[in-house]
Amino acid sequence: MSATYDRASAIKAFDESKTGVKGLVDAGVDELPAFFVAPPTQVDPKSTSNHQIPIVNLKDVQADESRRKQAVEELMHAAMTYGFFQVVNHGIAGDLLGAMLRGVTQFHEEPIEVKKQYYTRDMRKKVRFCSNFDLYVSPVANWRDTLSCIMAPEPPRSEELPDACRDVIYQFANHIQSLGTLLLELLSEALGLHSDHFIQMECDKGLVVLGQYYPTCPQPNLALGASKHSDPDFITILLQDQIGGLQVMHQNQWLDVPPSTGALVVNIGDLLQLITNDKFKSVEHQVLIKKGGPRTSLACFFTTQVWPSTKLYGPIKELLSIENPPLYREVTVRDYHTYYYNKGIDGRSALDNYKL
Repeated sequence: MSATYDRASAIKAFDESKTGVKGLVDAGVDELPAFFVAPPTQVDPKSTSNHQIPIVNLKDVQADESRRKQAVEELMHAAMTYGFFQVVNHGIAGDLLGAMLRGVTQFHEEPIEVKKQYYTRDMRKKVRFCSNFDLYVSPVANWRDTLSCIMAPEPPRSEELPDACRDVIYQFANHIQSLGTLLLELLSEALGLHSDHFIQMECDKGLVVLGQYYPTCPQPNLALGASKHSDPDFITILLQDQIGGLQVMHQNQWLDVPPSTGALVVNIGDLLQLITNDKFKSVEHQVLIKKGGPRTSLACFFTTQVWPSTKLYGPIKELLSIENPPLYREVTVRDYHTYYYNKGIDGRSALDNYKL
């Protein structure tokens, strides 16, 4: 990197263009701006693990007690050891999942004049388009753009949403929220709690749908789609297309999570690890840039990050004992998010800030 390179000015110019990473591709760049270039040790983390994240079959779990018990046991194992799992027979039609992916892809491939009207870094906006929420604080920018839609507890008005996904996102969000509620019930049971324990704690109250778009990259060996991080929510439900690139850290090795048609990827978030006092694991993960993109995914965060609640979250008392004392101090969802977003994705866990 040149000694005369002004990183701050380069980032500011990129942000003020309001065109995102796709704008760079459309402009015909054949060399990455320096602030997107990641250290070589980060962009070539070959999967060295023979493990696969667990697959949980949700068929008949609401009607068949034996099936429910089996699913609860599988979820407990997944949440305690991997922090990630895939769910099948989740009840969301493949046609709806496909329509949602197409709608988000269409938005990101719209003319920039269409997208610019949504471009903002104001986290309070229910619908916003931007590139890299932590652009100004993280060591390296990621090669992706994001359409963020806060769908619960108060969804945006229809006219606030882009035409490309307006008709499908309400239906998609409703199904995802129902699935999230079911998963939180099963995870509650896995801990020996009443099935509605997490629901009473309002862990399913908020939903943010992130439509992530990873454009084709001219130098995929130099950039990351998403740097190593964990999620600042209760749970995340991920719909990914067939390009691939997601990796999960397991036993200090990177584990590939290849796409599986019809399956949804679920992971434990930081806030669920906090309230379960480390029983469930919020695991670091990342996205590699694959040749043959672009890649589109929908990351659905269960969090009330912008909801003005003073509700405090700390380790659940029923899970504590003399042998298992609380490991974290209490925090509101908003304060956790504020800390996470101000810190940015820098390789450190935001949970460390709340340890006792």
